[in-house]
Amino acid sequence: MTRWSLAAPLAALALTAAGCAPLVRPRAGAPTPEVALPRTALAPTPQRLVFRWRYDEAEGFSARGEGVARLAPPDSGRLDFFVDGGMGGGYAVLIGDRVSAPGGDMIRRLIPPAPLLWAALGRLALPAASDTTVRSSGDTVRADVGRGPTWRVTYVAGRLRRIERIDGGRIQEWVQRDSSAVRYRHEGERRALSLDVQRTETVDAFPASIWPR
Repeated sequence: MTRWSLAAPLAALALTAAGCAPLVRPRAGAPTPEVALPRTALAPTPQRLVFRWRYDEAEGFSARGEGVARLAPPDSGRLDFFVDGGMGGGYAVLIGDRVSAPGGDMIRRLIPPAPLLWAALGRLALPAASDTTVRSSGDTVRADVGRGPTWRVTYVAGRLRRIERIDGGRIQEWVQRDSSAVRYRHEGERRALSLDVQRTETVDAFPASIWPR
């Protein structure tokens, strides 16, 4: 597979993050400690997701193409990205709380850190934290988890809808899930990735060769 070699253009596009990230607004409503966060997990059988993707940076660089996510319970995933027009591609592997991108420099730039990447796939997998404040209203549950950074999580009807990483009183990056569409944005660096799932397939198993050793 041809891999991207975009280190120089991406370095030229690097931006100062501090002033770009939006300030955090206080949560509305009183805490409801009796309400637990809904449980989220991968499907009990392996799944294959086919999607379209688009990546954009503030200074005008963009790329788009097709992709495949292969998810194996309880905590393994691989995402392959192919650029339209046969311009190359790459992949990332997510196992537990570790994400690696042997698929090239562009992939390392493109994908979010492990907690946000899991959230994009519908699974909540945050670092251990003792401070959790939960609020609920109707079918919506919201929680702030941890401090420095704080993970702000929103569920609607038991499904993970949005997660934000907050640091220094600002929203640094977030993932939003709406039906088959997933959006990721790094506010400080002003870069964004969107995934639009075309179809989801259940499979028996994946070959061991897709998981790098």
